[in-house]
Amino acid sequence: QVQLVESGGGLVQPGGSLTLSCVNSGSIARFGTMGWYRQAPGKQREMVATITRGGNTNYADSVKDRFTISRDNAKNTVYLQMNSLKPEDTAVYYCNANSFIGPGSFWGQGTQVTVSS
Repeated sequence: QVQLVESGGGLVQPGGSLTLSCVNSGSIARFGTMGWYRQAPGKQREMVATITRGGNTNYADSVKDRFTISRDNAKNTVYLQMNSLKPEDTAVYYCNANSFIGPGSFWGQGTQVTVSS
């Protein structure tokens, strides 16, 4: 069973930090690449950061050196640490998980992040 639930979003001032969490109802060891995506109003959903089963990470240029993705298989959780937040980071952030074996791509319901003074 797959149920991805994001949390940790909210309102933060520019320059602030937030940590997003994505918890699966079952083990995340079944997944290959997991990641965070975001969608701002009027824009397409875009990749923010991904992490492979082996821990290799990839970031969008706009968030490099500010965001850090990590996964904790023991807690069935993927995190996104966001520092030095900017107004342009405002979006709904979605967790994504892809099956390691066979097809299957799963999404959470999203969590709103608003960066504003």
